[in-house]
Amino acid sequence: MTTTTTTLYSWWGFMYGLMMGSLIWKCGNCFEFEHSQPLPLQDWNNNVTFKAAAAFAPPLMVGLTLVNAAASKGAVCLDGSLPGYHIHRGYGSGANSWLIQLEGGGWCNSITKCVFSKRTRHGSSHYMEKQIPFEGILSNKAGENPDFYNWNRVKVRYCDGGSFSGDSQNEAAQLYFRGQRIWSAVMEDLMSKGMRYANQALLSGCSAGGLASILHCDEFRHLFPRTARVKCLSDAGLFLDVLDISGWRTLRYMFAGVVRLQGMQKNLPRGCAKRFNPIMCFFPQRLITSVRTPLFLVNTAYDTWQIQVSLAPASADHHGYWNGCRKNYARCTESQISFLQGFRNQMLYAVKGFSRLKKNGLFINSCFAHCQTERQDTWFSPGSPHIKSKGIAESVGNWYFDRAAIMAIDCPYPCDHTCHHLVFK
Repeated sequence: MTTTTTTLYSWWGFMYGLMMGSLIWKCGNCFEFEHSQPLPLQDWNNNVTFKAAAAFAPPLMVGLTLVNAAASKGAVCLDGSLPGYHIHRGYGSGANSWLIQLEGGGWCNSITKCVFSKRTRHGSSHYMEKQIPFEGILSNKAGENPDFYNWNRVKVRYCDGGSFSGDSQNEAAQLYFRGQRIWSAVMEDLMSKGMRYANQALLSGCSAGGLASILHCDEFRHLFPRTARVKCLSDAGLFLDVLDISGWRTLRYMFAGVVRLQGMQKNLPRGCAKRFNPIMCFFPQRLITSVRTPLFLVNTAYDTWQIQVSLAPASADHHGYWNGCRKNYARCTESQISFLQGFRNQMLYAVKGFSRLKKNGLFINSCFAHCQTERQDTWFSPGSPHIKSKGIAESVGNWYFDRAAIMAIDCPYPCDHTCHHLVFK
């Protein structure tokens, strides 16, 4: 019998982590926030999360590599420092296979927010960790990552605040919006280190990195010969242009600031930009059907980031009616659940055309979570989330290697008892 897993976090700590990208998975049984003490994972159903996580072996720690050639190309972080990545080499059957994961961490949509960001690890390599754990889809253990464990695996650090897509600067604030140049410089550096010989490649990313993996998917494909198997994976990157609880489009307003501030109009997919306002082309729902490269979407139907920041933000909840529901799905009223079911319906409508294309893949589960491929407990473990009999890692692997077509959509909440729901104090 499966058990729903509920993970408890500090509300303000996790929200700060979501907004500023400072939340990191550090070890098997704790989350750590920058400048704070680790918070223990707790489960409201017999501590299933703690028991499963405790069984994981210590993760591989991988050092930071700075791209020294990037400065001459203007490919720099918000503060002008060098961009970087973490790489662990493949071996055996995976020696010529490459998995590139683009880090997430929100966006900065104003000068004030970007000035703040450039003093964090999401705006400057001076603040980046010298080593990070490789877990989930980056794990080097066959028992934790059966299809990609022996590939060349790379985590590209996120320090531009614009999903690797901007190309501008603000001299007065000494801000550099050079995401597109960072993307190109990092890819060029990796090609020189053996990626040019890849016969298999997968571009992935979570959250803002998941959006970036969609935006750069076809560019990634063009790096390799036609004979290479090249595909893309977006985890929690399906951000929707929808009305919030007050009838306002909070996320559209945020994205408008990002697109304009970072001068990314010229870097957004041309096919979309010809038909829509450039701001609309930062929303994946208008891009996914036109991506020519095979693309897999992993997303929760009740994405916690979108609920808290886009659907029911505090700015739209003047009377605090959604306070409890935002923190704990079990506290949602019937009308609030109905509103969230409407959001799920809009997500399913957004992927309708996408799902008709046989080259693509889909895993939309009915969990209250955000990002599931980077965490070991949700990527591949005895109690990981499943739709019917298939988990996320198995579904992605089956799709990538053409073992099976994967278009998995879960039944509506509360039917799924394999979820690892996020709950906040």
